[in-house]
Amino acid sequence: MTKEELVTRLRDIEWDDFEVKAAKSELPKNIWETVSAFSNCSGGWIVLGVKQLGKSFEVSGVDNIEKLEQDFFGTLRSKKFNVPLFATLHRYEIDGKNIIAFYIPSSEVKPVYFGSLENTFIRMGSGDQRATQQEIMSMIRDQSFGVQSQKSIPDTNIDMLNRDALADFRGEVRHWGLVSHLDSVSDEEFCKGVGITDHFGQLTFGGLIMLGKNPYTFNFVPTFCADYVEIPGVGVEAMTNNYTYRIPEQQNLWEASRVILRRLRTLVNTPMVGINERGQSVEDFSEYNILREAMANQMAHADHFSPRRSCIHVFDDRIEFLNPGGMPMPLDVMENSFESQPRNPVIAKLFRLAHLSENLGYGLRKLKRWQEITGRPMHIETTINSVKVTFDFQTRESGTSDVAKNVAKNVAKNVAKNLTERQQQIMTLISKNPQTTRAEIASVIGVSAKTIERELVTLSEIVHYVGSKKGGHWEIITY
Repeated sequence: MTKEELVTRLRDIEWDDFEVKAAKSELPKNIWETVSAFSNCSGGWIVLGVKQLGKSFEVSGVDNIEKLEQDFFGTLRSKKFNVPLFATLHRYEIDGKNIIAFYIPSSEVKPVYFGSLENTFIRMGSGDQRATQQEIMSMIRDQSFGVQSQKSIPDTNIDMLNRDALADFRGEVRHWGLVSHLDSVSDEEFCKGVGITDHFGQLTFGGLIMLGKNPYTFNFVPTFCADYVEIPGVGVEAMTNNYTYRIPEQQNLWEASRVILRRLRTLVNTPMVGINERGQSVEDFSEYNILREAMANQMAHADHFSPRRSCIHVFDDRIEFLNPGGMPMPLDVMENSFESQPRNPVIAKLFRLAHLSENLGYGLRKLKRWQEITGRPMHIETTINSVKVTFDFQTRESGTSDVAKNVAKNVAKNVAKNLTERQQQIMTLISKNPQTTRAEIASVIGVSAKTIERELVTLSEIVHYVGSKKGGHWEIITY
């Protein structure tokens, strides 16, 4: 920090990585709270010799620089804190008065506290706050950041995987060809090659979370959950009725991602941008690709061992991706770096092999393109134990956001038949994507394909399938 940067900061009271304290010849008693807070968060500056007067600062200076420096560094290296700490020193002179500043980096070992665990502090806004028990536990879990998903689970094997999900995943990986040398090997060798299992054939936590089956997923990761909820209105407090859709409980992340991606596909515009050499329309999937990246990032960065749930909330005016677990590094550092540091490297790698996410730190840049493409904001909010990424939609007018209600209204008027909730869901999916399959409808709604077949027989007066099994589509007669 240069002298000019220091002066600039002294004109602004709202820095969350900058704390001033008046000190003449003794260190302030509350300085250790700030050291703990900066160490547990993203680091920051402690400036001695400056008074805060309301919303302004006044340079008061320090008298005994050497003593203050020795006392400060001596305490950092003593047993006052649970781990040895480091800091860098800078000296300044402003208006003939001496100022010293210590930069406290974010600690690799957390939580950092003095005396006892209850003296763990975090930075919130421009102040220090005592960490809650939940925040402390989150820091403790973060000590295995990037490691836990790679750990092997003793006495496990690929028989504990969902074989249908594994086959589907292998099909996607084969299509994109990033590990083509594994295309023809056995499932056992494939799983070893991509990190689903270790070299002894035992499942990794990442492999189990990604492709496991019940009861094994929940036996080894009881907190596993991938939630997705569509909520009418613009906020939970404004809900006039319950959610209109919630993803059924899934056995693993891969199956959850397949269902969620089908839902996300209906939320965004995919305008036609041309015709290819086969005479087929070419659509622009830019908006969808960003939401797909956000979902994959959420699943790769989630703290799957936290009692708090990852969840995607879809409102009429926005979509929110909420995650337990903080960022691995400050947001500004992530934005200006190609470094990729997912909480779950195995899961991140598997999504990349299936072409659902970027690599080398491009993911955040891709998310930031939302405003450029749509003209609507994208926000990232972080705390020490949570992240929320929000994409704003163009607000949908009341009465037109629920396609199912419109379908039911038209059908009731034209054929005098009331639809059940499940039938409304089927009609919604068909109206949004006439090329959808019975299997896809069953997966989204969370019932068997035979159940969908029975419902479609009931709906035969208002919807029928036209064309071949692979190239055909649904036609809604009265909608």
